[in-house]
Formats: sequence, C-alpha cells, structure tokens
Amino acid sequence: MKRSWSLALPVLFHLVCGRHRVGRRLAIWSVALSCGLGLGAWSFRACAADQPQWGQAWSRNMVSDEKGLPASFDPKTGRNIKWVARLGTETHSTPIAAGGQLYVGTNNGQPRDPKHQGDRGVLMCFDEKTGKFLWQLVVPKREEDPYFDWPNTGISSPVTVEGDHVYLTDNRGEVVCLDARGMANGNDGPFREESAHMTPPKGSGSPPKPVAGAEIFPEPLRPPAEGNLLQTGPLDADIIWVFDLASGAGIWPHDGAHSSILIHGDYLYLNTATGVDNTHKRIRAPDAPSLVVLDKRTGRFVARDDEHIAPDIFHCTWSSPSLGEVNGRSLIFFAGGNGVIYAFDELSHPSPGLRPLSPLAEGRGQGEGSASASANASAARGVRKLKKVWQFDFDPAAPKGDIHQYLSNRREGPSNIYGMPVFYHNRVYVAGGGDNFWGKNEAWLKCIDATTLARPAGHPLPSDGRGAGGEGLVWSYPLQKHVMSTPAIYDGLVFIADCGRAFDCLDADTGRPYWTEEIKGEAWGSPLVADGKVYLGTRSGSFYVFAASKEKKILSTAELGDPISATATAANGVLYVTTLRRLYAVQKGAHWDGDGK
Repeated sequence: MKRSWSLALPVLFHLVCGRHRVGRRLAIWSVALSCGLGLGAWSFRACAADQPQWGQAWSRNMVSDEKGLPASFDPKTGRNIKWVARLGTETHSTPIAAGGQLYVGTNNGQPRDPKHQGDRGVLMCFDEKTGKFLWQLVVPKREEDPYFDWPNTGISSPVTVEGDHVYLTDNRGEVVCLDARGMANGNDGPFREESAHMTPPKGSGSPPKPVAGAEIFPEPLRPPAEGNLLQTGPLDADIIWVFDLASGAGIWPHDGAHSSILIHGDYLYLNTATGVDNTHKRIRAPDAPSLVVLDKRTGRFVARDDEHIAPDIFHCTWSSPSLGEVNGRSLIFFAGGNGVIYAFDELSHPSPGLRPLSPLAEGRGQGEGSASASANASAARGVRKLKKVWQFDFDPAAPKGDIHQYLSNRREGPSNIYGMPVFYHNRVYVAGGGDNFWGKNEAWLKCIDATTLARPAGHPLPSDGRGAGGEGLVWSYPLQKHVMSTPAIYDGLVFIADCGRAFDCLDADTGRPYWTEEIKGEAWGSPLVADGKVYLGTRSGSFYVFAASKEKKILSTAELGDPISATATAANGVLYVTTLRRLYAVQKGAHWDGDGK
C-alpha cells in the first residue's frame, strides 16, 4: 500500500493544482483532504473525481476537471440520461457527489417515509450509480415566525463531505455533522437524540402567520414527550453532532439558511445567514456574527468575525466563504450582507471553545435559551475573533446610513452579495448589487487584486485597511439586473449569469465583454464549466449548454418543465442537474426510459 500511495501522490498533486496555480502548501493539504489520508481504500478510490463541496476546493471557482460529458440531453426521450430521481416540490440545493453517494437538499413535498408528514426540511442521499434512495435527514420547521424558516423552502444549503462525515446547515439554521452511511450501520453517536430531533412539536401543522414587529425570538426545538417521539429507522440520518446558530451564536435567521461550509484543517468556516426581522426594516440581533468557525470534530464554537456587520445588513447573509493563498498567507474571503468583501487570516492553532450545543430545549439537551442570551454568553467563554487583513467596499457610492429606508426601491439603495467570492490567480471575482427581492436593479461583476490589498507589514492600506472601490479594484462590469450567481473562470474567460436574463462571457484579465446571450428566465444558480462546455439552468426550466470559448456558441437547450434554482454538478463522468422536483443524472451514451426513483 505504501508503494502505490507514493506513486499516486504526484498524480493527485497535479490534479489538485492543475492550471489553477494554488500555493504549494495549500495544494499539498488539498491532496490530503481530498483523498482522506488515513481513511482507507474507500476514501482513496473516491477522491479523484468526486465533487465533495460546492465549487472548487477552496477557491469556489465553478469549474470541474471532468471529461466526456454530453453536450446535450433530452428528458422526453431519455437520451443521455442515466437515471432520474424524484425530490420534494421545492429544491434549491446544489447536488454534491462523494464516496459513491449523492446529496441534495429539498422539502417534504413528496414524502419518502410515511412517518414524516407535513412541511419539513429534508436532505436526501442517493446511490450515485443507480439513483437508489438510501436515507434522509428530516428536520421540523421553525414555527415561531415563517420568516425564520420560510414555508416549503426545505433545506437550501449544499452539503460538504470529508471522508465519512457530511456537514450541512439545515433549514433551522443548525450546523449538523452526519454519518455518510446513515442509520444503516447503526447509531454511531455521540449524538443519540435523533428521534427527538426529527419529531415536530405537538400540535404543529399549518405555517404560522407573521405578526410584523412582534417580540418573537428563535427558540430551540421543543419535541413532545418521550412516548410521542417518532422512532428512527434505516432510512433516517445518523447525527454525530449539532450546533444551533441561533441559540449558540446569537444569529437572527431569515427566510431560509443557505451556507456551503468551507473545511480547512480542523475547522468549518461558514456564513451564518443572519438577517432582518419580518418587517425587513429592523435588525434584531445587531451583535450577531456573520462568519463563524466551528471545530469539525465536535461542533464547538471556535471563532467569529468582529466586524459589526449585522446593523448594515440589508436583507440576509447568504454568501459562503472561499479561501486562497496570497503572498504565502492563507486567507478566508467572505462577502458580508452589508456589501463588503473581507479577507481574514485562517485559524492556525486549536483553542479552547464551547461544547457542541444541542438544538433541543432544556431537559432534552443543552439548549441555552434566547439568541441574545447565548450571544452574550459565548463572548465570555473564549470564542476567538478572526483577524481581518483587508476589506473592500463593493458599492462605495451606495448609501451607508439608514439603509432600510430603501426597501422596495428599485432605483437606489445598498448592495448585497448572494454568490461566493472566487479566488483565481491572486484575484477575487465577485458579483453583487441590489437585492433581488427588495433592492435596486443595479448589479456588477467586479475583479479585485488580492495582493494589492494584502500589503506587507508596515505598508497598511489607507483608512484602516479599507478598499473603497478604487484601491484594489482591477475592473468592474455592469450586469443587466440583480445577480445571485457565482462566476466561473476558465482559460482566461469569466462567465456570469444574472436575474436580468443575461449570460455574459468576459475577458478575465480586463473585464472586456466577448459576448452576451439573452436567456429564458432568471439565473438563481451559477454557470458550471466542465469539459470545454458551460452548463446553466434558469428559473424558466431551460437548461443551456454553451461552448466555453470567446466565440458564442449554444450547443443545446433542454426544456425540463420545472424551475431550476441550483447549479449543475459534474462528478465521475456524470452531470447532475436538479429542478424543483427532480434530479437528473446525465451521462453520454446512457438512455433512461423509466419514472423517477
């Protein structure tokens, strides 16, 4: 085994580094993570072509090295379709493939298990080769206020997989670590309260009606008495630990949690999805963190940002972090709900922290009460503060005070960012602008020089490290209208889709446009570049395949008959595409003639 492993390392190093020029230290660590050193032959076999997180590790670039993918498929005839699986009735989560399994967040609109009835958040796990349903995590909805956990939205976050552990932010704003094998191999612990965790409170049912401005707080889950708990079975998830962001970190959930967890070393970095209350004009948790760090082994709360972002959040915090190496320094890049991009130093050493908090009410777990009480308690219990290296104001001309007066103003107002900042060749590419639901129409794709902002010691940026739209800005490109996508950078080109029904191809160095295509419907997901092609789905149900080139060429368009919110995923020679209700496994030469599994 030692001989074969040593021969494999140079090949794996090449696969991880590829053309993307990540730093040598980061690349070597990437090999270790991707292949799961010490995790056995199963992890080794899975590492080469899996897609264990959303976007590339760790740049978040929407590019895959997969080859042999089809340029077209036909859901009506089954051409180039390997299998189809039914999901819920609303699916906004990007599928993730790892270890022979596929994970997709959805709702409970088409129940897989008769014991789970009604609105729930659901994470489904399928066999990657056959589409067979394996197990699911089922999570009751928050019932204090519909704006904490919007009805029927389900679990919107994509998972991140490392070895046999699956990390996820669920619909309640809980960070959970799951056993990749579910309950099929028993309850591995240490968490043993799966029955209580999946049982909704007694009398729950219809969605609560919002009471604007009411003094309602996010509460821990309060399951019924022991005799009324749902019993776990082989189709249920095996939870290893749970951390509730509301009770444990003091965040204010809004609409639906969306976070793609970034794993680096022993730590999980994730955005908290803290936001406004149900009036959309008030910040009820002004001290809430926007970026937190948890210990991946235990779920303990390790660190948070100290940038006081929350009071300036226009809507919510839905952008997930990325990571890159700048001048030999590993930086975490994060776009706050205030329209500012931050770079933080990574956490390099373990530190004392909290035990993982159970989301269950006192008497059934370790819940700590109200969000504000827990926020104050956490500050006194050794949670570290992330060190900021620089910040960049994405929209320096936007209003900075009393921002919620611009609610529903489509002409002027602040900016926010939905997609992720992408690190590529010492630059950060990020798309943002007015909020899609409540803000101005203006939006841009911007390119930032991370090396200019990350100056050597003794040469700080003016104004306390603030890049104000000029310092560090390489170029800016105006988009058609609103943007929720993450850019894809490939072969000197950058691809971006927006909510104004425009799909753009630009020069990655200069921002000069090569072409624009008017697409059918808004793009809520991101373009994926793989095998010389660009894959993109829209909310109209249209799925496009373009040539990844500076000359515009549409290779195919498929009508899937259902809106597409998520990004396509390529893994192990297969393209995975989700609509609100179905998951398609698309493979060259395959033919499907059955119903969804």
